[in-house]
Amino acid sequence: MTKTRAAGRTVGGLRTLSLQAPAVTLLFLWMIVPLAMTVWFSLQRYNLLMPEMTGFAGLENYRYLFTDPALWTAMGNTLLLVGAVLAITVVGGTLLAVLFQQEFPGRGVARVLAISPFFVMPTVSALVWKNMMMHPSNGVLSWVAESFGLPAVDWFSSLPLTSIIIIVAWQWLPFALLILLTAIQSLDDDQVEAARMDGAGPVAIFFFITLPHLKRAISVVIMIEMIFLLTIFAEIFVTTSGGPGLATTNLAFLIYIQALLDFDVGMASAGGVIAIILANIVAIFLVRMVAKNLES
Repeated sequence: MTKTRAAGRTVGGLRTLSLQAPAVTLLFLWMIVPLAMTVWFSLQRYNLLMPEMTGFAGLENYRYLFTDPALWTAMGNTLLLVGAVLAITVVGGTLLAVLFQQEFPGRGVARVLAISPFFVMPTVSALVWKNMMMHPSNGVLSWVAESFGLPAVDWFSSLPLTSIIIIVAWQWLPFALLILLTAIQSLDDDQVEAARMDGAGPVAIFFFITLPHLKRAISVVIMIEMIFLLTIFAEIFVTTSGGPGLATTNLAFLIYIQALLDFDVGMASAGGVIAIILANIVAIFLVRMVAKNLES
């Protein structure tokens, strides 16, 4: 039963609900209104270049997308990009976290320099890699290759998706390092010393003590990175514009092509709904994985 104070205010469940209602309502509207409009436009014939073609299209936009090879190419590129970047950042971040946990001169400066790429804007980092690192004539990588007598590589023409993976991994590796380094600092030194006294070497300590300790942190890194990596756009737009052909077109860039190059709002909205479904499937899988790690 809800109790009433002298001032007329209620306490208990009713008051808690009244305090939460404005924030919950705002967040619900913030989410549901754009989602509802996206779903509505995905069911319409809505092309800005052909304003006379209007009306309810039903599932026609979805049928066209699912029969378009570009969608499957974009989804394959998206999954390959996300998987490769996750592998590089998790493995590299774990190894760097173990390295930066050791005592060596200038460790503080080295940590700051290692984490700093994460604070560079995606557009800026993409331009730096395109014009200073991977340029086929004046890039640093070309100079290194020529120093060893090797031919220069035109990265964005011959290895376009690999180039995007390198750029994105360079951006997100510091994030993984920051999370994993913070987690490894909570590792009990007495446990490590006891393992050394029992004759365990560095490799055994890493696989049987350090890595299990980092299990939860690695799950968090994978969950957060995957959510953001599904929407990679700026790096592709600045460097390859989705090309050559569809070699670097992911799902986010395909939606951009449909909406702002082809001006087909209905088709782009259908692509957006597909992207939302894909992101929710991934999110459900990741939440379950993280919850299982927390329970263990």
